[in-house]
Amino acid sequence: MFLENSIDYSKRRGWIEVICGSMFSGKTEELIRRLKRAKIAKQKVEIFKPAIDVRYDEEKVVSHDQNYIMSTPVPASSNILLLANDVDVIGIDEAQFFDTELVAVCNQLASSGIRVIVAGLDMDYLGKPFGPMPGLLACAEYVTKVHAICMNCGNLAHISHRTIINDKLVVLGEKDSYEPLCRVCYNEKMKKV
Repeated sequence: MFLENSIDYSKRRGWIEVICGSMFSGKTEELIRRLKRAKIAKQKVEIFKPAIDVRYDEEKVVSHDQNYIMSTPVPASSNILLLANDVDVIGIDEAQFFDTELVAVCNQLASSGIRVIVAGLDMDYLGKPFGPMPGLLACAEYVTKVHAICMNCGNLAHISHRTIINDKLVVLGEKDSYEPLCRVCYNEKMKKV
């Protein structure tokens, strides 16, 4: 027996996927892989990144292994709604650098039938939840946590330890400024500070 208010499965269904972890864990590499597969499937894809992230390129999302995909840099998450027209999949890199409105933006996109794939650091250099990432992790249908290798002991790492002296929350850097560490090695280094 069918209910009159049954779900219409012919409508497009959107969802949110979050790829998170420390620096050097392969988040952007995984984002690029998923977006390229969507393109192979002939889906219309748009990619966004925060305008402040110009470490590798002003317009490309680039992994540490130099794989890349073209993107649109935006100054605020609300710009994504303005630019996301007639798409099947939206990719967002470096989500931790966006404002907290990113959570509402991603939910609105997913509710409109778009697959939203977000990559970002889940914790800052102090091991605390970073920017909009906790909210995204809470509302995502799918979460993938990737790990780097601890530069101290070789175990799985999940914290981006800052190796330079700077108290600002956002310091764009690479291997010259950060190293991935496991919990034990991070705690040991923090005892010395």
